[in-house]
Amino acid sequence: MRYKGSCLCGEINFEIEGEFENFFLCHCERCRKDTGSAHGANLFSHTAKLRWLSGENKIRTFNFKSSGHIKSFCTNCGSALPNLQMDGKLLVVPAGSLDCEVNIKPQGHIYMASKANWDDELENVPKFEKLPLEE
Repeated sequence: MRYKGSCLCGEINFEIEGEFENFFLCHCERCRKDTGSAHGANLFSHTAKLRWLSGENKIRTFNFKSSGHIKSFCTNCGSALPNLQMDGKLLVVPAGSLDCEVNIKPQGHIYMASKANWDDELENVPKFEKLPLEE
């Protein structure tokens, strides 16, 4: 399988060849800070290969206190980007950075003990096609 992705501003483009073994929604405090949301949504592969097509010089990687909590991002727009972890043995891809469909569904929510207090029963919150403030 081949996946293409990019950052929000379009300066960075990449391609991934191979399959993802796992897809988790992580509710840990660090992933919530990284995303500004309820959880991170990351794909994982020990075999897929990452190739940067453009903008590689605009990528920065942050390793929180050398803890292994790693985030790569575009220095222009701040979008989360793929990175290699565990000495290059694990490819971690933010699902939202892909510009194509993904053939694997999330397999679980992880680190639920750290989830945000407002992250309950979100499936019951009203849904709108666009920002309701515009109406």
